[in-house]
Amino acid sequence: MVGSGPGGATVARELARGGRDVLLLERGRDWRGSRLYGTYPGALLYADRAALLFTRQGMNIVRPLMVGGATSMYCGCAAHPREWWRERYGIDLEDPAAEAARELGVAPLPPEFRGEASTRIAEAAAREGMEWEPQLKFLRPERADPFDCGAHCMLGCRCSAKWNAGEYVDQAVEAGAELWTRARVDRILVEGGAVRGVAGRRGGTPFQVEAETVVLAAGGIGSPVLLQGCGIEAAGRGMAMDTTVMVYGTASGKGIGSDPPMTWSHADDELGVLYSTLIDPWLMYPIIMAQKGLRWSLTWPRWGRTLGVMIKLTDEISGEVLAEDQISKGLTADDRERLDRAREVAGRILRRAGCDEDTIVSTPLRGTHPSATARIGEVVDTDLATEVEGLYVCDASVFPEALGRPTVLTIIALARRLSRHLLASGNGSRAEPGNPPGAPA
Repeated sequence: MVGSGPGGATVARELARGGRDVLLLERGRDWRGSRLYGTYPGALLYADRAALLFTRQGMNIVRPLMVGGATSMYCGCAAHPREWWRERYGIDLEDPAAEAARELGVAPLPPEFRGEASTRIAEAAAREGMEWEPQLKFLRPERADPFDCGAHCMLGCRCSAKWNAGEYVDQAVEAGAELWTRARVDRILVEGGAVRGVAGRRGGTPFQVEAETVVLAAGGIGSPVLLQGCGIEAAGRGMAMDTTVMVYGTASGKGIGSDPPMTWSHADDELGVLYSTLIDPWLMYPIIMAQKGLRWSLTWPRWGRTLGVMIKLTDEISGEVLAEDQISKGLTADDRERLDRAREVAGRILRRAGCDEDTIVSTPLRGTHPSATARIGEVVDTDLATEVEGLYVCDASVFPEALGRPTVLTIIALARRLSRHLLASGNGSRAEPGNPPGAPA
């Protein structure tokens, strides 16, 4: 198993509980017990390239490299798989998603935790004729003592209220799986059209692991690069990003920075946009705004009075991933036209909420969900199998199109479905270290 985000962690847990020998390889370390977890310095340490990963077109991508993967730096949002999975691709994710949602207590936050300023935005949207709904969450306030959730929780949850895929990793280990951290997989070993294992470096020492089955869960950027290395040329040709922009405005009273992020949302599927309540964490705000120019970073003192509407665009497949630091992805003409319309809507909502016209501004573009780089129907089949026998992919890279929604519950559902397939077919991640750490590969 390569990668410990929601896909890899789920498959590892299910296979280990099913009696399979599982080795879970995670490139990063487990930061959850560190005092730096959930802090600004910590986020720079566990985000790829200190959160300074950009596409050639200048779109910023924050990519956590650690146990738990992207669930370490997400807003804890959930959305059930979209109907097009079954209608267009014949993949029924309803049952595995519902099972996961029940197990993890997925639900909106109680009204008292949704935030006064965030609720103010939802009420302003209602006056614009839009019905915003409480956002489903992997967030349970009762698990925290005390519950301390605001914009800073995107750096990592320090109060333990937010579910992290690291919890599934822990359960996989309890069921018998072995976890290697700081184990970077560089290539997939293939012989005679079948997978034979993986090779890489752990803490600077080469390793080679033999396995009959390999599941890649290295994410929308990592997985296609590894697939290219074993001759699957279609991997990485085109991608989606759920391209995201925040529109900010300043009003009197308290801003949304101390509210839990994304407590309210509204999906406009005709336009291909998801709106929600969101603002960058306090110290990240001036860094992000500096990309627009010095005068915008100087608006930092008004952060505490700022309201924000997030726009998540269901973008068209475009661009390519050639290497982890060679990513080409911008917006198509249609993407730009729809994003401009969404910005206008967000501006109207903020004005309704009391924001001054002169303070309304959009952030630079960012890619929040690198996905669709190993698409179902092109790189993998509906069982998530590649053309290489025994090699599977289970992360956002298999999405056949942009999700335009929070991705985690859909990935977990795909992983549960894949696990059942592997267990039923007699396959699994039977791994034998060819050269244990400390020996030459």
